[in-house]
Amino acid sequence: MLTKMKNLKERCEEKNCELWEIALEDEIKITGKSEEEIWDRLQRTLDVMKKSAQAALETEIVSVTGMTGGNAKSMHDYFLKGESVLGDTPALAMAMALSTSEINAAMGIIAAAPTAGSSGILPATLMTMYKKYGYSDDELKKALLVTSAIGQVIFDNATFAGAEGGCQAETGSAAAMAAAAVCFLRGYDIQTQENAATAAILNILGLVCDPIGGMVEFPCNLRNANGVMNALASADMAMANVKMIVTFDEAVDALKRVGDVLPARLRETGEGGIAVCPSALKLKAKYIDGE
Repeated sequence: MLTKMKNLKERCEEKNCELWEIALEDEIKITGKSEEEIWDRLQRTLDVMKKSAQAALETEIVSVTGMTGGNAKSMHDYFLKGESVLGDTPALAMAMALSTSEINAAMGIIAAAPTAGSSGILPATLMTMYKKYGYSDDELKKALLVTSAIGQVIFDNATFAGAEGGCQAETGSAAAMAAAAVCFLRGYDIQTQENAATAAILNILGLVCDPIGGMVEFPCNLRNANGVMNALASADMAMANVKMIVTFDEAVDALKRVGDVLPARLRETGEGGIAVCPSALKLKAKYIDGE
């Protein structure tokens, strides 16, 4: 049976429980693991996210190809100056998203949540909430369970893969999951969590996947930074009661339909969009083709 947000909400209402509890119940049933084992795995995942979100902030991390690197440190240095137009929280959030993205490109350890290409968004969002509000690991692990429930709806009814649905399916999914987690941490109900996830999908619907040389580096790292901004902005809109005309289930269905009609050259093949700009082709020739 495909997971739908509508069903998750009905189960929460019937059992008078929160979304993270439904997600935990499902995880135990699907994996056959004990509750203690699930919490242990969540802690290991959270620990990886903490490290990857910090690792490239003070030391330049260069990708395996040599094509990208150092953006996280540059963003963090800018944050430390206190000159960001948006303010300290967004500047640090973007720096942390870039950090995990660079660790990924350098073949370091990351949590692909939901994919390697979008792996900077959720860690940066959770660490932003930790740094701003001081949430405990137990609270952050519950937030991770919320993200897993949102992600399951997307996985069952659309896709996480850029090769199938474009970058909307990668960074869009990650932002939706992260936005719901923010609302949960701030004490908002499942309807607000759904609205935040919906907004995140709507804000990025149609985004293509066009990495230079097919490598998960550029513009992927920039889109991770923008993805955490999408997550935080979507959460704020939902918590401010900005109305969503469509449901999350409908937004996910739209994501699937849009992804299905994207041409192949705009789905992670490196054959369209930014990937074939003259500057991009020069970088590909230099760092990937070795010409």
